[in-house]
Amino acid sequence: MSGVSFLDDGWGDGPPTAIECDLFAQDCPRGEKCMPWANDGGNAWNATRCSPIADNPGAPGDDCTVEGSGVSGIDSCELGAMCWNVDPDTLEGECVALCIGDIENPTCADPASTCIINGDGTIVVCIPHCDPLIPDCSDGFVCVPVNDNFQCVPDASGDMGAAGDPCEFINVCDPGLGCFDAMLTPGCEGAFGCCTAFCDVGDAMPPCLPGQQCVAYYPEGMAPSGLEDVGVCALP
Repeated sequence: MSGVSFLDDGWGDGPPTAIECDLFAQDCPRGEKCMPWANDGGNAWNATRCSPIADNPGAPGDDCTVEGSGVSGIDSCELGAMCWNVDPDTLEGECVALCIGDIENPTCADPASTCIINGDGTIVVCIPHCDPLIPDCSDGFVCVPVNDNFQCVPDASGDMGAAGDPCEFINVCDPGLGCFDAMLTPGCEGAFGCCTAFCDVGDAMPPCLPGQQCVAYYPEGMAPSGLEDVGVCALP
């Protein structure tokens, strides 16, 4: 089983949460599934609803489509899965599994995923791992550290998020950057955190700001397979 991360990142901001069903228990009537959605017409999940299960629904890893938008709560994935990384133009994405267990003990069946939960519990989704040195997240998503690995999560950077910009949440920096302690970035004193670039520890010319150097992200011998070369630009 994989880990879990509780994110206080604004995914659920909006009107009071409307919980119509339990994403873990999947307690909707037969032929329906419990899904996160945006009940205010916005672009952030802030509620749950019972939605119809599509004919011949897709399993995690399959291509999928959504109705209306990526936060409508209506898609072509099977019970216990939702359409993720949705392209806003084509309304196509990939089915990913919802977390299993319960809100007190959430996890994922796939060890190559991590359970992501937003602050109000209207997202409980198992996100596959990614590599910050090989940006492979869909448009609108960024690869960031979650627990001991990296996952694609929605990009909330807006007009900010460049190297050296102040930050407070893991998903408010541009692709290829992460939000880390302000002491790692020059000129960022007084901020909660600052955006700084991920880098390859073997790169002779890493994409760092003046004065920074590429330091290993993981302690020696602790990196997950394939992420041994991941570093972060930091002041020495």
